[in-house]
Amino acid sequence: MTYGGPHHQHSQGAAPPGFGPPIPVPGHAYGMPQPPAAPPPADGPEFIAHDRHNSVIVDSSGVSLEINGRTLEFPWAVIATVHFAPAPSGAVLMVAVAHRSGMLYECRVVARRKEMLPQWLGELGPVLHHYLAYRPPAHG
Repeated sequence: MTYGGPHHQHSQGAAPPGFGPPIPVPGHAYGMPQPPAAPPPADGPEFIAHDRHNSVIVDSSGVSLEINGRTLEFPWAVIATVHFAPAPSGAVLMVAVAHRSGMLYECRVVARRKEMLPQWLGELGPVLHHYLAYRPPAHG
């Protein structure tokens, strides 16, 4: 058997339809650096949420996630997008940074008071919207 079927169905060395090298997408430079975008203004809005172990900071330099004493810093040029939502139970803010490489990094911050979570959710959206407008284009 070759490629999951009887040998007589495939010519020697040929892959079945749908297999083989990736087909390049016109206008997309694989592995090429993206053109720089205009940097966001240094005096833009900021967002900070923290608990005893974790924190999320969004400002003109990018997004920083601190998780149990380890800090991950993402400049805006490497961020594909940022997702956020309340956790299904409890007063927890979930923030996920999607890196342009496809990796996803998540941080959860517990609100000390339940009324802090709606406040964080209301503040984070506009701050992210402000900075995500300055990202470099996804395709070259």
